[in-house]
Amino acid sequence: MRHPQIAARVFHTPLLAAPAKAAAFIMGLGPRITGGDVEVLGAEASPEASRRARASLLDERLEGDIRAGGREGYRVRDGVAVIPVTGTLVHRGAWLGQSSGETSYEGLAAQIDTARRDRMVRGVALEIDSFGGEVAGCFSLADQIRELREEKPVWAFVSDHAYSAGYAIASQATRIIMPRTAGAGSIGVICMHADYSARLEAMGMQVTVIAAGAHKADGNPYAPLPEAVRDDLQAEMEQLRGIFAETVGQGRGARLSAEAALATEARCLIGTDAIEAGLADEIANPREAFEAFADEINGRAPARQSTPATGATTMSGQTTTTPPAATTPAPTTDTSATTPAPAPQAGASTPEAPAPTAPAAEDPKARIAAILRSPEAEGRGDLAHSFAFDSDMASAEAIKHLAAAPKGGAGASSLSASIDAEATELETPGASASGGGAPAEPGIQSRAAERWGKK
Repeated sequence: MRHPQIAARVFHTPLLAAPAKAAAFIMGLGPRITGGDVEVLGAEASPEASRRARASLLDERLEGDIRAGGREGYRVRDGVAVIPVTGTLVHRGAWLGQSSGETSYEGLAAQIDTARRDRMVRGVALEIDSFGGEVAGCFSLADQIRELREEKPVWAFVSDHAYSAGYAIASQATRIIMPRTAGAGSIGVICMHADYSARLEAMGMQVTVIAAGAHKADGNPYAPLPEAVRDDLQAEMEQLRGIFAETVGQGRGARLSAEAALATEARCLIGTDAIEAGLADEIANPREAFEAFADEINGRAPARQSTPATGATTMSGQTTTTPPAATTPAPTTDTSATTPAPAPQAGASTPEAPAPTAPAAEDPKARIAAILRSPEAEGRGDLAHSFAFDSDMASAEAIKHLAAAPKGGAGASSLSASIDAEATELETPGASASGGGAPAEPGIQSRAAERWGKK
C-alpha cells in the first residue's frame, strides 16, 4: 500500500458520499493508493462525478479570494455572506482546500461562526455543489447551521449537487433553492472494504494479523470479509443512517420528517421530483433567487413562506407584493384654531377626555421598508440604513429626522453602496486604530448617535 494515510480515510470507514462519487474516486486514485488495479463491486462510476467543483456561481470574485488565502473565506454581498460548500467534504482537512477539490468541515464551521458574529451580515447563503464526504464532523456542522438560522436567515442554493453530506448541510437551511436540473438526496451511509488477500497470495506474501480482542481485527484488508463482520458493519451503517435522517428531520421539520427521509432509501432526486419529496423548497435560477433573498433581508420585499412539499414553485410563477412606500401623514385641519369651543353650561360637568391609546407595534419588515423606500431617504442612504437596522425608531419618526438632515457628504451614498461587500469597513476603526495614520473616521452608527442623540 503506497499511501496508507489516504487509504485509511477511504476504506473501512463510513462515508456520507453518493455511491457513484465513491466509485469514481476509487477507480481514479485506487491504483495510485494501493499500487495495483482496483475493482469496485456494487457501485458504478459516473464521468460527471469526477468534475472539479467551482468556487462560486453567485459571486465571481470569491474564487480569487479563496486562492489568495482570504482571512474570512467568504464574500459579503448586499448584506449576505456567500459560503461555498463544494467538492469532497472532509474532517480536519486544510482550511478550505479548494485547489484539491475538498472543503473541510472545520473551515466551514469557522466561516459560519464568523458570519454569525459579523454585524454587517444579515443573512447567509450556502452555495452547495457536493457529492458528500466523511461522516466525522458533518452532523456537528449541521447542528451549528441550524443554530445560526435562529439568529439570521440561511438559504441553501444547490448548484448543482447536494448529495449525502452535502444534503445534510443543505437540509439545515431555512430554505433550499435549486435549478430544475439540480439533484438532492442520497440520505444514506456507505462503507467500503478492501481485500488484498488474493494479490498478496499471488505475490507469495502472507500477512499475519495478531490482535487482542475478538473484534479487534474485524474488517482488516488482509483477509476476505466474513459474513458476521459484514453484518456488524451493515448494522453500523443503519445506525448512522438513522442519525442522518434525524438530522434532516430536525432541519426540514414538517417538510421532510425523519421517517420520510428514511423512506427515500438514499435515492438521488432531480428538480421537481426533489421538491415533491420535500428535499427542497423551490425551483429557481440561483442568481435570481439570491437577489430575492437579498431583497428580503434588506426589507425590499416581503418574507416568503416555505414552499409546501406537495408542489414546486418557480421564481417567475410567484406573485410577490412590494411593501408600500412610506408616505408622510396628510396634515389635518385644527378646527379649534378657527371655531371657538362652546362654553360649558352652568352646572354641567365637563366630560373627561378618553385616555390615549398606545400606538400599535409596527411590523419590523414594514418599518425597514418604509424608511428605506421613503423619498426622504434619497441622498441620505447611510443615515436611512442606520435608522432602519441599528435603531428601533418608528418609521414616521425616522422619516422626519431624514427630512431634516442635509443631503450630500457622508450621508449621500446610496443604500446599495452602504451594504455592498466593499463597504464592510464602515463600522471598523480607521488606520489610527492599528497605530499611525490619520484619525479614524467615525462610523455610521456613531455619527447618527451624535447628531440625533441616539444612545
